[in-house]
Amino acid sequence: MPYTAPGVYLEEIFLKPEVILPTGVPGFIGFATAKKPEDQKDGVVQLHRKEELDEKLNFPEDGYLKAAVIGFFDNGGTCCYVAFADSTIEKQETLEKAIKALAPLTDIDLMAFPDAMYLLPLLPDDPMRKQKITTEQWQEQASKAEREVMNLQQSLIQHCTDQGDRFAILDALPEKISELVLQQCNAIKANQNLQKPVNGALYYPWLQNAQGRWIPLCGHIAGIFARSDRARGVFKAPANEEIRDAVNLEVLIENSDQGDLNAQGINCLRAFPGRGIRVWGARTLSNDSNWRYINVRRLFITIKRWIDLNMVWAAFEPNTPQLWVRIQRELSGYLTQLWRSGALKGETPEQAFYVKCDAEINSPESREMGNVFTEIGFAPSSPAEFIFVRITHRANTTELS
Repeated sequence: MPYTAPGVYLEEIFLKPEVILPTGVPGFIGFATAKKPEDQKDGVVQLHRKEELDEKLNFPEDGYLKAAVIGFFDNGGTCCYVAFADSTIEKQETLEKAIKALAPLTDIDLMAFPDAMYLLPLLPDDPMRKQKITTEQWQEQASKAEREVMNLQQSLIQHCTDQGDRFAILDALPEKISELVLQQCNAIKANQNLQKPVNGALYYPWLQNAQGRWIPLCGHIAGIFARSDRARGVFKAPANEEIRDAVNLEVLIENSDQGDLNAQGINCLRAFPGRGIRVWGARTLSNDSNWRYINVRRLFITIKRWIDLNMVWAAFEPNTPQLWVRIQRELSGYLTQLWRSGALKGETPEQAFYVKCDAEINSPESREMGNVFTEIGFAPSSPAEFIFVRITHRANTTELS
């Protein structure tokens, strides 16, 4: 309203709330049934604490899903989704369907598949086995089941590729020596375009939880991702982090064992005296060195998610230089925040990133077609994976550098 008399006037201004981009939110896939009819119909439930597990779901006694979600919350996770499947029908098909049920969700950025391992047959002498079986029969069943598990893991990676905004946490097969885990890794990669980034990482070996059960570790790792994101950000490699609710490892790995595994992108869990059990690797399954590290790939995914969430306003705006300036300003502001937090290299923002949206890349022909092109370049910070300390011996002295 117009003011004519001198004085002090109050105006109420309603600020637009900042859109918060959640990270470290996994979608779990496994076998369960919902206790509420509406949840059973949707096939997906959201959880914010582990106590909700028994409030919302029933689990098969020998499944891994419940233990994985508990491991997620125990290691710092705060929110997750569970896509559940019926364990009484064809298992591989119903698990594939459960993966697709998570596709419409927009706040998931991780995927975990603990009950892929539910396809593996029980050992011949397992007390939970109801029918006796010979070692030869078990080996035949196990070989077939392992192929099915790896097919499901490939499907999960493909899902993350198709969605473009998710990262898969994969489990190594149980009771395997390092040579066989390398075979699993190669089999998972078999149908991937290795010249493109692979939105997934493989972890080895299985762990024993506080209840004394041997379980796949994807739930615990997802919790560490969430904990690290909250403490530092997605640009921090989720490694050298202690795993809570882990009392033992199925295989004890030494430096000599990890060398070959690390080179192939297999992330190991290691037990260190006085430091507990820790995640000791942060590599993706990509062969492209540009996408070698989990934090670099997740930073790219997070930037893409931020753009999808915050730049939708630009649709149908007049395609003019004023629009280009606004796009550059908003993207530069977000990337500057990332640089200040330590996500990007460079002593200045200009060294860390650039945003280009101008007449050079938006030709008149392109503008007539309704297109606006923006080019972004950024230099992500890589983890210090190998720390070298030089010891120089001189007469009467020793120097560290």
